Amino acid sequence: MPNYMIAKFDEIDAVKCPCGFSRRAFVSPENPTATMHIVNIEADSQVHYHKKLTEVYLILEGAGQMELDGEIVPVKPFTAIFIKPGCRHRAIGKMRIVNVSIPAFDPDDEWLD
Repeated sequence: MPNYMIAKFDEIDAVKCPCGFSRRAFVSPENPTATMHIVNIEADSQVHYHKKLTEVYLILEGAGQMELDGEIVPVKPFTAIFIKPGCRHRAIGKMRIVNVSIPAFDPDDEWLD
């Protein structure tokens, strides 16, 4: 296995998630380090949190707000948000984001209130 991975997001199928639809790159049993997702947030997403994952969101398109542990923060393109484990969060509004999950995304570590 080489010391790198390449993802072509236009070839990755979108899956339903609490925020809308996500294309998830670098998800494999051989990669426990990190994953990158392109997420199309449909509208107001569900409040959720992770017990192990740290997430970094980068807003690409659209505008709206992020709810972070009950605080409402306005966001627009090129806003980045660092979300620690345990932070209850959701996006409010329609937007497209990059989401980096550290360690690699685990669907079993997605908890809804």
